[in-house]
Amino acid sequence: MDRGGCQMNGGGGGGPVDGGGGGGMITLEDLESFSEDQMSDSGNGSLEDDEEDPDRLLHYWQDVARGHQVEVANEMAEPIQQLSTNNNGRSNREHVPFNLLSRKEKCGELLYEKRHYKMGHWACITMREETYEQSICYGFMRIMRYICQQNSLGSYLGMSLPIVTVVRTDENHSTIAQEVTVAYYLPAEHQAQPPQPHDSNIIIEIWPAAVVYARPFSGPTNELTIVDQITTMAELLESPGLCVNDSFIVAGYTNPAHSQRQNEIWFLERR
Repeated sequence: MDRGGCQMNGGGGGGPVDGGGGGGMITLEDLESFSEDQMSDSGNGSLEDDEEDPDRLLHYWQDVARGHQVEVANEMAEPIQQLSTNNNGRSNREHVPFNLLSRKEKCGELLYEKRHYKMGHWACITMREETYEQSICYGFMRIMRYICQQNSLGSYLGMSLPIVTVVRTDENHSTIAQEVTVAYYLPAEHQAQPPQPHDSNIIIEIWPAAVVYARPFSGPTNELTIVDQITTMAELLESPGLCVNDSFIVAGYTNPAHSQRQNEIWFLERR
């Protein structure tokens, strides 16, 4: 099975409700954060030399990945090159649009927001690997290849945040299921006519409009932290019974290797 060009040996892991991210993987955020200063620090020269040595970025990210216990395969060279070439800074990262309905705070601290998300197209892949972390890693890599070039347009589609994963739990929220869905929101310019993926396992889905209760949290995302965040959110909600009880969304906004990664746990209101 083509798992998307990576192998995971450890680390942590981090989606609509109908499937996660983690500290042990290379993500789109890592690649878009690539800079000439980083390359210079690594002693590999400047980005102007990319055409002369097309494997240079791949080798750089393979070195970075080893620090996260991830192996990036040689076949990832092209999407890494494509994403780095299209890096214009954080300003070009489109956020999934929503309308804020209300906020709940306590002593000046945000507990959660109630939001309305409109219907939209998402590129989704569901993974069922031996471990939760492996599913997240393989899913991210395959979505990344779709974004970069392996689509019917044959071009870079643009970055959107957050990248989300759907996690499913047992009734007591104590165990996360093996099946995990990784999803990417199509930027506005592609919503009307979503480019089709070359990867037959990536499905373009229309997620219906939804009311979401979103709670921010920082740090790594793995099975333990996700279960803890689900439990905390359920305790904070005034009417948790209004929400879906066995599927939740983990939204990741920053590099999962960062010590204070910015995430959210999402509960979806029953329709």
